[in-house]
Amino acid sequence: MRRLGKVSHYAKQGFLILRTDWVPSLNEPVVDKGLTVVGVVKDVFGPVKRPYVAVKPRVRNPENYVGALLYVDSSRKKSGKGGRKPVKGRNSGKRSKGGKARRPAPRKRG
Repeated sequence: MRRLGKVSHYAKQGFLILRTDWVPSLNEPVVDKGLTVVGVVKDVFGPVKRPYVAVKPRVRNPENYVGALLYVDSSRKKSGKGGRKPVKGRNSGKRSKGGKARRPAPRKRG
């Protein structure tokens, strides 16, 4: 668990904005001092030395966290083989050398 920073304000776009000394990874879980999941890191912006972090809250009243210290808990990050689900379709079982399913050739007209 690593200290992220103190929440400066709650933006009207729905993000908790805070300033930090380091750059966290996107979609990293953010917790408070009681290890309650507050949200996830959605954006890092601003100067390189002291960037701002936008946290998408997953709590009912995110305004209550203004002024609170938040932490990144990397042990809560979802592990897995990631991203994409298999595509189901008529060519889903057939794979070419490139690894992607091939599209059928267009029909000739006329």
